[in-house]
This record gives sequence, C-alpha cells and structure tokens, in this order.
Amino acid sequence: MEHDDLKAAWQSLEARISRSDALQLAVLRETRLGRARSHLRFFKLGHWLQCLLGLGLVALGVMCWTRNPDIAGLLAAGIAVHAFGVINIIGAISALVLAARVDYSAPVLQIQRRLATLLRAYALNSAICGLPWWIMWLPVVVAVAGLDRIQPGAGTPSWIVWSLAISAAGLIATGIYAIRHYRRILGAPDAETRACGDGADGIRRSRRMLAEIAEFEAH
Repeated sequence: MEHDDLKAAWQSLEARISRSDALQLAVLRETRLGRARSHLRFFKLGHWLQCLLGLGLVALGVMCWTRNPDIAGLLAAGIAVHAFGVINIIGAISALVLAARVDYSAPVLQIQRRLATLLRAYALNSAICGLPWWIMWLPVVVAVAGLDRIQPGAGTPSWIVWSLAISAAGLIATGIYAIRHYRRILGAPDAETRACGDGADGIRRSRRMLAEIAEFEAH
C-alpha cells in the first residue's frame, strides 16, 4: 500500500471514530438530560403543594385576625399565620422559578451552575419555611380556635405557654443540627450525598446525570 493510500485510510478511520464519538455523546446527552429533567418533577410538585399550603395559611390567618381585632393573642396569631403563609408562597415560587430557568439545551457547565443555585435556594427555603414549624404549629392551632367566638379577656391557656417553651427548645436544637448538616452536604460531592433525606435528592440525581455527560465530553 502506498503512503498516500495509507494516509487516506487513516484519515478515514479517524473521521469514522469522530462521528461515532459524536453520535455516542449525542445519545448519552439526550438520555441523561431526559433523566435529569424527570428527577425534578417531584421537586416541582412538592413546591406547588407548598404554594397551596401557603395559600391555606394566608386564608386562615386573615379569617382569624379579621374576626378578633379586640383580642390581642388571636390578632397576633392570625397575623403571624398570615405572614408565614406569604413566606411559604414566596419560597415555593422562588424555587419553581429557578427550576424553570434550567435550560437543558444549554452547555453542561451552565446547567450544572443552575442546579447548584437551585440546591442552595432549596436549602434556604427549607430552613426558612421548615424549621419555624417547631413554633408555628401553635399560632396555627390558636388561629383555628379563633374561628369560633371567644370572649375578650379570656386568659392564655397554660398548655400554650408550656408548648411554646418546649417548641422553642426544639427549634434551637434542630436549627443547630440543620446548619451543620447543610454545611456538610452542600460542600460534599453529589456521589457522597445519595440519601441525605432532606428532600433534595432529585436535584442531586440530576447533577449526577450532568456529571456523567461532562466526564464523557472530557474524554
């Protein structure tokens, strides 16, 4: 075989290998991105439910404080539940907007950055809207009680005071644990945080799909 023939055969082989690699990358990217997108479905569903919860809290809070403007405890409980409902709605909508801004047709690095932002937003939303339930269940119970007719000047039941003290202690302990936990998992690779039980596993599974594509592209 002449030198020119050998060179042409080698170039043809290289072109076939390049086309094969490009085809494999296209197939891998399509399948992995499809899985990454599907892993966020439950994440979105959970935050739509959080929106509904927020709307329910707003409605309960408004009904309580508008019916009891002369009873300080019920008025305060109603306003607190109202405000907490608004915070839940804002947190859920923020997470849904960030999830919707993940463009799966963009380069892998850009998608990874979007998912990293989404994970941090999820952690913040969980801390702001999740931890306060140690305390907020009390205003919710009081607000529900405030829907009935209550005589002005009625004293505060002792069980509310004791429950508030116990809940405050639980809030502080859980807050300390949550801060340490999130610092650890946010700084760890996704492969080491497969089952954190914090509700963000869908985001981490999506990030692992992106990592597989990035690893293939690097080779």
